[in-house]
Amino acid sequence: MVSDEGSSYLDPLKGFLLTYLMPESCYDQFFLNFNFLDVPCLKIILSKGLGIGIILGSVMVKLPQILKLMGAKSAEGLSFNSVLLELLAITGTTTYSIAKKFPFSAWGEVLFLMLQTVTIGFLIQHYRGKTSRGVLFLVMYFVLVVLLLSPVTPISVVTCMQASNMPAIIISRLIQAASNFRNGHTGQLSAVSVFLVFAGSLARIFTSLQETGDSLMAWTYVISSSCNGVIALQVLYYWKSECTKIKNKKE
Repeated sequence: MVSDEGSSYLDPLKGFLLTYLMPESCYDQFFLNFNFLDVPCLKIILSKGLGIGIILGSVMVKLPQILKLMGAKSAEGLSFNSVLLELLAITGTTTYSIAKKFPFSAWGEVLFLMLQTVTIGFLIQHYRGKTSRGVLFLVMYFVLVVLLLSPVTPISVVTCMQASNMPAIIISRLIQAASNFRNGHTGQLSAVSVFLVFAGSLARIFTSLQETGDSLMAWTYVISSSCNGVIALQVLYYWKSECTKIKNKKE
């Protein structure tokens, strides 16, 4: 057992740990019983830690893509339809998670991904000379989000949106993959963003099962990881092909 004096020193740490990383039962296991090998508690901490890491990483996960678009002033190789379908999936997950009152650590990154994906959608329209259409797209999207989060929308609609994520994710990635294949390159698609999204969706399979126990959420991330993996493989393939062409030219 820890002394009262020792306990007072741990109070600030305890508040932080109980808020963000573990339930009180796990705090007792680690800091009172010194049982650092408690498997259920280790799984909780791993899940919470991964969730927080994914959320922090998501703040910048699509920033390389945005910067690449702005730097090139071109949206070559990016499919606006793919972005729309991706937004459908992200919006479904966001509204479903809020409606189900899941912990923020289990879904928080989709909020930042939503803002970044909307920005990419606008930039695609802007660099194709359709700025007014891009502005209309922004207005309509945020009106839709407000409507979905309002009490006017029944939970059954939100659940249907989450269920529709799987086909939406598959179709959006197939559209982007087909665009890459047709062009013979990945254009202004950012490799950094692609691999960060792929890694995040893989980690979310575990955190979804651990923190929500919701099979619909978990299966969404399984499908998402598989589809993101296809795009990641294309990025690697076309990057190697480009490197080979450059090498052959030099020779």
